[in-house]
Amino acid sequence: MATEFEVQNAEEFEKLIRSRDFRVYEALVSTILKNLKSKKRHHHALSVISTDEDAVYDITIDKQDFHHTLEESLIAYEEEEKYEKCAEIKKAMDFLDKKKAEKAVSSIVESLAT
Repeated sequence: MATEFEVQNAEEFEKLIRSRDFRVYEALVSTILKNLKSKKRHHHALSVISTDEDAVYDITIDKQDFHHTLEESLIAYEEEEKYEKCAEIKKAMDFLDKKKAEKAVSSIVESLAT
């Protein structure tokens, strides 16, 4: 289930993003770690409930952005001294690196076979 943020308006949520609110990193990392082996490309990470606008904004993360997001999040987790989670993030990044390398090798082998 995606993390929910209740804000007055979209501008308040933008401030959370600009201020690098740790809760956003937690939501993104949680979504990524739960979906590392998923075949789906897009994953629902956040629901932003805007009370003034009476609207809900659903934020998804593209599987192609998993590695970059984990890299950015690792910095935030280190700053928060959440070292056990840092180890999980690093392990997930290594897993994604390995999958990317395997895909590249597979592509090369296929091109040589033709």
